[in-house]
Amino acid sequence: MPENQRPSSPEPIADEYELSTCKVTVLGRIEASSNGALLVELEEGGLGIYKPELLERPLWDFSAGLYRRERASYLLARQLGLDFIPPIVIRNDLPFGRGSLQSFIDADFNRHYFDLFEEPDLQESFIEIAAFDMVANNADRKAGHILIDRERHLWGIDNALCFHYEPKLRTVIWEFGGASISESLLVAMAGAADSLDPEFRELLSDRERRTLVHRLRVLCSMGTLMDLDVDERPYPWPLV
Repeated sequence: MPENQRPSSPEPIADEYELSTCKVTVLGRIEASSNGALLVELEEGGLGIYKPELLERPLWDFSAGLYRRERASYLLARQLGLDFIPPIVIRNDLPFGRGSLQSFIDADFNRHYFDLFEEPDLQESFIEIAAFDMVANNADRKAGHILIDRERHLWGIDNALCFHYEPKLRTVIWEFGGASISESLLVAMAGAADSLDPEFRELLSDRERRTLVHRLRVLCSMGTLMDLDVDERPYPWPLV
């Protein structure tokens, strides 16, 4: 499917139950994806994104099975009370084998972070996404991974390169450094540091969980987003 082609009849996004139980039909490969992301049609209508482990591109610093990190990102966001990651499940029974299945977001694919971050009604959402990326240690938050739908809700996709135990934060969202994190999110982060979601715990290694808890507690103690450190490698490539 061409990179910016949108379905002609978008459907509401599927929930976890539908994603876990529906039959899917593969429509084609998403050309812009560095891994083998496939656009699929869901049995009851609507679309999804299927990322089989079989089509993953090997990485030197992340082990195979990136679909587990996609699911873990969704679970952590849900535990923190954040709704910017579309529903995603792990399936073992799809055409190319084990992988993740995520609801497709019908968005304006010509827009991304660099032309959205200054819009006043979106800034609190960007602070929340930035806080998530900092605790999740997101190594690949490109501008094009931020989508906006018809209701002006922001979504963050492609969250597989998260939770490494080594510092790897690379993101385009640096304009909000020093911004205050909401009290409700700080409370949720402190709660997650004390007790992570049981399914989430099973998706990561002990070392990854320990360093995640440490990052949660550091950001809670700061109460603000981190500032850009130009001595590090703070940006992903490509930027979009």
